[in-house]
Amino acid sequence: MEVVNPMARNLMLLFVKLVINALALVVVEAMFHGIWVEPQSALRATIAAAILLALVNTYLRPLVIVLTLPLNILTLGLFTLVINALMLKLVSWLIPAFHVEGFWTAVGGAIVISIVSFLLNWFLNPKQVRVHVQRF
Repeated sequence: MEVVNPMARNLMLLFVKLVINALALVVVEAMFHGIWVEPQSALRATIAAAILLALVNTYLRPLVIVLTLPLNILTLGLFTLVINALMLKLVSWLIPAFHVEGFWTAVGGAIVISIVSFLLNWFLNPKQVRVHVQRF
C-alpha cells in the first residue's frame, strides 16, 4: 500500500519551485552583464535571491498589481513588465551579494526569468511530483 504524506509533498513541491527559481537566476546572470552574484558567496546569494524572489512574487507582487490595475489595463498588461522588473530590483536591493544594474537590465532579466521559469515548470511539471513513504 502506498502512503502519500501531504506535508512532504508540499515541501517537495516548494523545493522544486525554489530550484527552478535558482536556475532561472543562474541563466539570467549568464545572459546579462548587469546582473551578477558576488563570487565569494555565489551559492548562498543565489539561494537567498531565489527564496526572496519567490516570497516577493507571492506576497508583494499581487498587491502591487491590484494597486496599479488601472495603469495595467491602460497599457494592456505591459505595465506588469515594469512591476516584475521592480520586484527583481527590490530583491537585488535586499540581498547585498546579488546585483542588478539599471532598470532596463531588470526588465530584460524579469522577462528571461519568466520565460525560463515557465519552460522549466512546463518540462518538470512540479505538480506531478510524488513523494512515497514506505514503512518497513
